[in-house]
Amino acid sequence: MPKAKTLWYCTSCGNESPKWMGQCPACKEWNTMVEAPVQPATKAAKSAFGRDERRKPVKLTEVSSSAEERVSLGSAEVDRLLGGGMVPGSLVLIGGEPGIGKSTLSLQIPLHSPSLRTLYVTGEESEKQVKMRAARLGGDAGNCLIYAETLLENILAEAEEIKPDLMVVDSVQTMYTETVESAAGSVSQIKEVAARLLRFAKESGVPVILIGHITKDGFIAGPKILEHIVDVVLQFEGENRGSYRILRSIKNRFGSTSELAVFEMTGQGLREVANPSEMLIPMHEQGLSGTAICAMLDGTRPFLFEVQALVSTAAYGTAQRSATGFDVRRLNMLLAVLEKRAGFHLSAKDVFLNMAGGLKITDPACDLAVICAVLSSNFDFAIPSDFCFAGEVGLSGEIRPVAQAERRVIEAQRLGFKKIFVSAYSNLDAVRDATIKVVKVSDVAGLVKTLFK
Repeated sequence: MPKAKTLWYCTSCGNESPKWMGQCPACKEWNTMVEAPVQPATKAAKSAFGRDERRKPVKLTEVSSSAEERVSLGSAEVDRLLGGGMVPGSLVLIGGEPGIGKSTLSLQIPLHSPSLRTLYVTGEESEKQVKMRAARLGGDAGNCLIYAETLLENILAEAEEIKPDLMVVDSVQTMYTETVESAAGSVSQIKEVAARLLRFAKESGVPVILIGHITKDGFIAGPKILEHIVDVVLQFEGENRGSYRILRSIKNRFGSTSELAVFEMTGQGLREVANPSEMLIPMHEQGLSGTAICAMLDGTRPFLFEVQALVSTAAYGTAQRSATGFDVRRLNMLLAVLEKRAGFHLSAKDVFLNMAGGLKITDPACDLAVICAVLSSNFDFAIPSDFCFAGEVGLSGEIRPVAQAERRVIEAQRLGFKKIFVSAYSNLDAVRDATIKVVKVSDVAGLVKTLFK
């Protein structure tokens, strides 16, 4: 029996190679090559959209540009994240770590949208398991059809017969097609399954939601080409032990990628958090040192959250630096700025930093709040709870302006804050009539004199 031919595929970009290489020559990533058998080209694979007839090119001016009516998924936050609803014929990929809420959200959508005839395909659970979860989530399940199957040909045949308004596939890694001779979840299977589902969505106009697994590195499992095939990529963020989840738009052909939605995991499923600032502001008594409120902007959505710091004498001689939800290297840089530019000796003290709510912060506007929280704990001086901060700290100790400072000021004013500290170089002409007091500071030394006098 002749030996089956194999090729090596890069899981990052999909590049093919006849032999294994430590570094992919296309995307330059290391240790991403996996072996898979060579699959002969099939008729379904050659056809762009499953049609045998030859299509003719048309002039761009003759293409209808009228906006299609979007499909509401029964969730205001998800609809906003998608750009106003789901576009008919689109393919949406939802990724996230195990247990973070992917299947919960995908089942809540048909339960909260009884007007949509939904085909829910499950390759990981039985019908009884899905029924138990649906009973816990609540909602109207009268128009939701459950189909436990992993063979793609059977799924597409049922979908052609049922003609649903929405199809959910949980998950793409468990599906396989008979045209590819490899195990489910392999590179070639995921590529072919995703391509076939895309053709089905474009031909029938049925929007399809795919659930994707996440690797230990935090990327969607399978080849990177999977994210290129789909129209929209949504990814869950947050800790499984915490109650809050962030659904972020990574790719969106029909809307902005600067949006996010916040959910709270409860016993009845995911609850929408329309105002994230209210869940992240202080939930303790006033007068505690080591806390500061930051006016952050994630994408185009501003919200305020609490930064917590604890500074204490090093118990074992060597000072510790620990940060939860914040880059510890940036924390070390800010502490070095405090010591070099402002004269605070923190090298012999332990510094612990925590972002409230389990968030992972990358916005440089958080620098000012981190410094204030550290100094507040060091002096044991409580910052008033109606003060907030938004500014980036440079290596020379200057306070640099941040993007869209006006939106941060407006959000802080809406939540009842009395004073906000920003860079002296910020342009705030749009909020000149704001009732909140805007304090402009130019460097760290000036901030300390203004805040801790």
